[in-house]
Amino acid sequence: MKTVVMFSSLLLPPSQTFIKAQAEELQQFIPYYIGCRRVEGLSLPADRTGVINPGHLSGKTQEALFKLSGFAPKLYRQVQQLNPVLIHAQFGLSGALALPWARSLKVPLLVHFRGADATVKPEHARYSSLNHWVYFRRIAALKRETRLFLTVSQFIRDKLLEQGFPPEKVRPHYHGVDVTHFRPDPTLSRQPVVLFVGRLTEKKGGEYLIRAMAQVQTILPDTELVMIGDGPLRSELETLAAKQLRRYQFLGVQPQTVVKDWMNRARLLATPSVTAAQGDSEGLPNVVLEAQAMALPVVSTLHAGIPEAVIHGETGFLSPERDIEGLADHSLRLLKDPDLWRRFSLKGREHVQAHFNRHQQTRVLEEIYDGILRN
Repeated sequence: MKTVVMFSSLLLPPSQTFIKAQAEELQQFIPYYIGCRRVEGLSLPADRTGVINPGHLSGKTQEALFKLSGFAPKLYRQVQQLNPVLIHAQFGLSGALALPWARSLKVPLLVHFRGADATVKPEHARYSSLNHWVYFRRIAALKRETRLFLTVSQFIRDKLLEQGFPPEKVRPHYHGVDVTHFRPDPTLSRQPVVLFVGRLTEKKGGEYLIRAMAQVQTILPDTELVMIGDGPLRSELETLAAKQLRRYQFLGVQPQTVVKDWMNRARLLATPSVTAAQGDSEGLPNVVLEAQAMALPVVSTLHAGIPEAVIHGETGFLSPERDIEGLADHSLRLLKDPDLWRRFSLKGREHVQAHFNRHQQTRVLEEIYDGILRN
């Protein structure tokens, strides 16, 4: 088995299940998770995980030194002994951090862009963190030396091309979802629930969903909004919901089993994503794929890569960003019309099985790896 280094600055927040899920499904390669430090989130195999900053007093200094210079001799030697055939950096910022090691190890670097790393405006991002500062210092070298850039959607590819990335090096690649795991349980009955799953940040559009749900509840008062996730806007959104809504729950971060259970019980998933003030946009939120795999119709927006995954009028409805009336109207149509709901439900699962099956997409990723190594 050939070794591939999955490099990410932070290993691994709970929202990044897609990284571990696809890595662990590789058949021809064995993934090692290497990064700057561990964070509370996903469990990773201890024998295949290594960090520069183990959390003791000098760890922060070692981490900063690595980011500025690529110098982290102890972990570098461990990685070197693995004889990796390539480095797959997760997110653009991590690609810039991994660049010195790709040079030293003389292995190809593949960098995966997923959203904010390709969309936040440089004037807002450049000095927002050390990672961003390093990224913009190395971006010219990154464009020149990276073997291939993967993007989670055509939308993110277009964003990179606007920034001068070489077109021949930029390729969309959909993660996909495990359609054997995300499948509906027909023995469970659906409830009048509109489900939201995601971080409570500006680009997720929670404010517009709450205001839309206020309109829905004036017509269908038994409909409940269930919001799963946490983030900096939680308090603000809870205050708004208390003023606007009759029935709602904020459940915070939940394990995948709980999310999946709600996807089986809800009538629709709402993802009212918007472009944030600083340019931050989605790539292609995995939750819209998971929901459709669960035969759950989606009400969303014409934002980023979402129209690449949700077929308007067939698997869900899409409205312009910040269109409260559109979100409310689309939600009401699916909540009130069982035949329409059933058609969307069946078509959504068929669509994901055909185009976003993670098993198939992982085989495509391994073909991409093989192509890089052959060249």
